[in-house]
Amino acid sequence: MSLGEALLELQQLTERLRRECPWDREQTARTIVPHTVEEAYEVADAALAGDDAKLLDELGDLLFQVYFLSLLLEERGEGGLEQVARLVHAKLVRRHPHVFGDAEAPTAGRVRENWERIKSEQEGREGIFHHVPAGLPGLLYARKIQRRAAAIGFEYPDTAGALADLEDELRELKEALVEAGETAPETEPDPQLAGEVGDVLFAAVNVARRLNVDPELALRSASDRFVSRVEQAERLAAEEGSAFADLGLEEQDAYYDRAKEALR
Repeated sequence: MSLGEALLELQQLTERLRRECPWDREQTARTIVPHTVEEAYEVADAALAGDDAKLLDELGDLLFQVYFLSLLLEERGEGGLEQVARLVHAKLVRRHPHVFGDAEAPTAGRVRENWERIKSEQEGREGIFHHVPAGLPGLLYARKIQRRAAAIGFEYPDTAGALADLEDELRELKEALVEAGETAPETEPDPQLAGEVGDVLFAAVNVARRLNVDPELALRSASDRFVSRVEQAERLAAEEGSAFADLGLEEQDAYYDRAKEALR
């Protein structure tokens, strides 16, 4: 089967599901988009895990989301899959003049600079922070607006500057904590502490951006490592006749350190 035939069959399948499946008939763009976001994260997880079989499967799920949302556009007379494909094709050609034209972009950084300039000059996007989706996860939202600021030269000249800023924000958080004191569990946070924590997170995202690290994926990976280590620590404690949850912090820390070594 050719690529064209496979894509056409998926389009026909999408249309049939929309006609004949009660669940699919009831869906709108608003009800489908949460599934689209979920599928995008599952694609990312498979890619980061290096699991090609899973990536192949998850890409299919994400592709179906594109087909379904395009079909909803078609039903409203606002385009369809063909127009989606043609628009993105034209956009990619327009934004890659170093490939399809005479512009020069010898580095990835220059490509991004050209990309932002083209969006402003040729696509009528006004303002530094144009078209930043408010619904992005917080870490990705921060990175997006930092990239927009960097596109006009408003950023630290190197990673050392971003790290120094992070250290300054941590210092300010520590000073605010001394002044406000510890926050009791399940209570409203101190407004100043909340602001300082936000500044620390924003500065940390800036460091990640300078290192070409996706902050959302990095945090998810760190969270997964923490889960694995705690579960391993729990197993180690159980093997020695102890319930991890009943141990004191010092003993838990000891098992956690052993778990880290075991999982290296």
